[in-house]
Amino acid sequence: MPDGLPLLMAHLPAWTLVLFRLAGLFILAPIFSSVAVPVRLRAMMALCMACCIYPTLLAVRPAGADPAAQTAMLGMITGTLSIWRLVPMIACELAVGVILGMGALLPLMGLDLGGRVIDQQLGFGLAGIYNPDIDDQAGVVGQFLYLLAMMIFLILGGHRVLVQTLVSTFDHVPLGGLDVLHGRAVELILALMTSMFELALRVSGPLLCLVFLETIALGFIARTVPQLNILSIGFPLRILLGTGLLTVLMAVKAHVFVEVMQQAIGKLSLFFGV
Repeated sequence: MPDGLPLLMAHLPAWTLVLFRLAGLFILAPIFSSVAVPVRLRAMMALCMACCIYPTLLAVRPAGADPAAQTAMLGMITGTLSIWRLVPMIACELAVGVILGMGALLPLMGLDLGGRVIDQQLGFGLAGIYNPDIDDQAGVVGQFLYLLAMMIFLILGGHRVLVQTLVSTFDHVPLGGLDVLHGRAVELILALMTSMFELALRVSGPLLCLVFLETIALGFIARTVPQLNILSIGFPLRILLGTGLLTVLMAVKAHVFVEVMQQAIGKLSLFFGV
């Protein structure tokens, strides 16, 4: 047996946990979990990131790091870890990456949800487009807003922030130690879901008000001029007004999305103690 093999086997359990924490990011996180990226490529990226990050965890940790995280790392290297203990720890490590990815994905889903409401009000619901990222049908406006959110996410470097935040969790959350945060996980999920629905309402709210006023105005016209065919006028007018309002408020919607995304990243950082 080569002399270095026992040393490598001693590091294998801790490296496996690091790998699964990074792999959790490729399950739900924007860009990383996209079906446009082949599964083999995602697996290779997770392996390469684990090989690059693991040696840095063995060095002296920064001043703000949790001593328990370094102690847990050294304990796994010097001690023996049974398979029955390793399996639940792997599940905890996957949960860290999944929670971080879900927190970053929810603002994009909120913008998509707002677009679905707009599609329904403008009559674009029948013109559905398959969105492979969410594995579901999406309307024209919903798909456009989702792609807009993805572009803003990339321009702002959200993918780099996610990786940086995930790497920083090793300094504050011990390997297999997500159970110390389970009491706050429900609060975090509820806060992120609330932000998602709030974003959807803020995106679709102006158009809902416009549709409401347009419906009232057409109702008065229909009562005043019964000979006028309101149906032939109402739908094209609603599409014209709705499209114009979306164009005017596009910059505002982008600003709202950036604000909600920053809040989501801040809540995730606070949850993990980063």
